[in-house]
Amino acid sequence: MNKPALLQLLLAMAIFGSIGFFSRHAGLPALELVFARCLCAIALLSAAWVLSGSFGRERWSAKETLLIAACGVTNVLNWIFLFKSFELISVTIAISLYHLAPVLVLLAGSFLFRDRLKTGSVVALAGCFAGTLLLMGADGFRASAPDWRGMLYAVAAAFFYAATMLLGRSVRRTSVYATTLIQMMIGALALLPFVRFASYSGLDPSQWRFAVLTGVIHTGFVYLLFFRSIRHLPSAAVSLLVFVDPAVAILLDVGVTGFRPDPLQTAGILLLFGSLIGALARPLLRKERRGGTGVPLEGDRP
Repeated sequence: MNKPALLQLLLAMAIFGSIGFFSRHAGLPALELVFARCLCAIALLSAAWVLSGSFGRERWSAKETLLIAACGVTNVLNWIFLFKSFELISVTIAISLYHLAPVLVLLAGSFLFRDRLKTGSVVALAGCFAGTLLLMGADGFRASAPDWRGMLYAVAAAFFYAATMLLGRSVRRTSVYATTLIQMMIGALALLPFVRFASYSGLDPSQWRFAVLTGVIHTGFVYLLFFRSIRHLPSAAVSLLVFVDPAVAILLDVGVTGFRPDPLQTAGILLLFGSLIGALARPLLRKERRGGTGVPLEGDRP
């Protein structure tokens, strides 16, 4: 196990887990926060791309560039819906539903790439579905439920997160710097006509700090750490460490903001993440015992 890479990934996931906390203190609507995040990330990633030397070694492909552009669109929609869900429901519930994305990838892979689902995967998927129902609660499917829209936004974010991962599976030649930078630029351009710039004028210095940190740290810095580390780690380690992200998010939500999930929601969180770990970790561990590395492809983290 590459210990520096392991520590980098652990740090990246721990930082990313605080994004819900930062977004709530930025004082910006979801769309304007995502636009600011894109601009900050473009500045940092452009510098990293040039300084790393990857700029001069790129092998461009028209097909891959179109795929990366599509990833940029799905990625920015993923962020918008995630931040919208943070506005309406607790970070704990939003981030739990958001992590349905790997389940959606497994299901889509069984249809699009003919990946066969084994019995254990089917049981794990059923567990994820049951956990989701418990998270939504008895009123989750009624339009009159106060948290209904927030939950719907979180599930929509998971859908676009999964779409980004699936599209990213085919990006192989372009460097991670160029891939992520293009995604940020596409996101900024797509949002530009809809941004209400007046939203930025009312921010106080503290809110500006949270907004800028969300772009520089949670996007640029975390992306660099994540993509640099996963190339040197087995897939089982990566699949398990990504759950540091929701663990930190839930701990911050409970410890700092004071959210208290009810017993049904607590059972749903445990069932959802337990099933996810079972669905993702067991097949990868079996693969690595047979000698495969299975390191995730670029673009696997939105």
